[in-house]
Parts: sequence; C-alpha cells; structure tokens
Amino acid sequence: MNLAGLSFRDLEYVTAVGEHLHFGKAAQSCAVSQPTLSAQIRKLEEFLGVVIFERGGRGVLVTERGEPVIAQARVILAEGRRLGEIAQAGAEPLVGTFRLGVIATLCPYLVPLLLQPLRERYPRLRLLFTEGLTASLVQALEAGELDAIVASAPIKEAEFTTLPLFREPFILAVPRDHPLATIDRVDQEDLPADELILLNEGHCLRDQALLLCPSRARGSGRGTDGLQAASLETLRQMIGAGIGCSLLPQLAVQIGALLDDMVAYRKIHGGVTPGRDVALFHRTSFGRIREVRMLRELMLDAVAAAGTIEVHARPSTRRR
Repeated sequence: MNLAGLSFRDLEYVTAVGEHLHFGKAAQSCAVSQPTLSAQIRKLEEFLGVVIFERGGRGVLVTERGEPVIAQARVILAEGRRLGEIAQAGAEPLVGTFRLGVIATLCPYLVPLLLQPLRERYPRLRLLFTEGLTASLVQALEAGELDAIVASAPIKEAEFTTLPLFREPFILAVPRDHPLATIDRVDQEDLPADELILLNEGHCLRDQALLLCPSRARGSGRGTDGLQAASLETLRQMIGAGIGCSLLPQLAVQIGALLDDMVAYRKIHGGVTPGRDVALFHRTSFGRIREVRMLRELMLDAVAAAGTIEVHARPSTRRR
C-alpha cells in the first residue's frame, strides 16, 4: 500500500471521532468544519478499504474492523509527537509550546502562582494548561496529547516518571455558624461525616475525603441528601449557604477564599495531618525530560513563595 495518501491530520480526525462518537464535537475539537472532517474520514476509509464508523440515527458507532484502526492511529500520532520531542531535546529549553495537564481541584489555585514566574524566567515558553479529572489526564498523557501532568500521587494505573512537588494539607470548611467554627481544636474524630458534601465521581479528592470519613463511605448517618458538587467553588458556595461541611485543599483555601465571611476554615489535628501528595508526572520515554525538571523547579519555587505549603526536597525524583 502506498502511504503517500495518509496524513497525520486524517488520523487526528479519526481518533477525535472515536473519542467523542460525534462528528460535530470531533470537528470542534479539531478546529475544522464538520463537512471537512466527514469528507476526510470517508476519504481515509476508502483509502484503507475499511468502514471505521457506522453512522445511523442512534449516533456514531465504531465498527469491529474500525477499533484496531483507531488504536493504531493513536500509536502513530504518539510516535509522531515523540519525533518532535526528540528534535526539540537539543534546542534551547522551555521555548515554544509545552502542554501541561492539572487536576481540576488544583488548577485554579496553582496556575495563578505560576504565571508571573513563567513570564519572567521563560518568556518564550507558551505553556498550555488543560484542566481535567485524573483519568482523562492520564489517558491524554499516555496518548502523547499532553507533555506532563500535575496530579495527586501515586498514579497506579500507568507507568510514568514521578517528580514529587509538595504535600498539601486538607482543611475542614464549615459554615460560620457551625459548632466547629468556634471550638479551639478540631481533631480527626470530630469530622462531621454525616454533613460531608462530596465532589462528583471521578475527583480523587472525593475518594480521599471518604477515606478520612469511612462512615460516610458506608452510607451511615443522615448525609446531605446525596448532594454533590462539580467543582471546589460550587462546594464552597454550598458550605457558605449552610448546606453542609467538606474538606478543601490548602491552596484552595489560600488562593480562592472568596466567601470568608460565610465559611470558617479549621486545621485538623490528631495523628498524621490529612492531605494529598502532589506530583508532576511524565512519560518515561519523553524526549524533553530536562524541560520537565526545569518546570518542576519553577513550581517548587512558586509554591514555596506562597507560604504554608511544604515543598518536597529538590533532589527527590523516582521512577514508577
């Protein structure tokens, strides 16, 4: 087969439709019109002699023969990006585009700390942030769609190199008129499990909160009538409205405290301080490892300058 008619762009169209199972959404993610995307996919199907997608009234389905085609397209795109990484490895570091994913419960609070140092230290760097849940960021990193991600450690589902960043304590957030808002000391056993408001499924912070309140995980207590929040700011507003209590990461308290007159924050005492370990992850085979480590140094400096958060030692890197 003559591969001259095969382009990376066509493979991007195929993987986008395979991900969204919707031609309109796939076209939007690829920044092209839907007719253009549809025409190129039909052209590719004719070139390969394979019907990749079944189009019908119930939506888009991947055919049995189309599944391995999409999987291989992802591999080819990842290797193409790897070629670019190798080419950039010897160039001036942190110049051009770097794609960084950050978990949703950290991104709005970490990124403001990085913007000014980034402009000053690496003025030619175009850092593209992607906010999302851990699972989607891991998938994007594995596929080569992201260069690195910042998430809660450990990540057990993938083989990444782990660069520890900092330990972020959890802070109890309660309404200002809550009994715990005025007592001298809040111990872990004082956590009001039956009033806990959780984030939606998929947030690692939800699972971490349930580990601290096992009775809430078992469904005991009156609960909060199944109420959940899609983001930390929605959760903070629910607390301010007196609906319940929750655990917030330290940076969310420090950077995004917009409802201080309605929400009280209490440190949790007793045993090991509950919190999460935040780390920077990249593919072990990534060709721009030096740049990732330079970016880590900038993050450590920025978080340390903000105070309160204890950053990890500089030499500590380990491979998962």
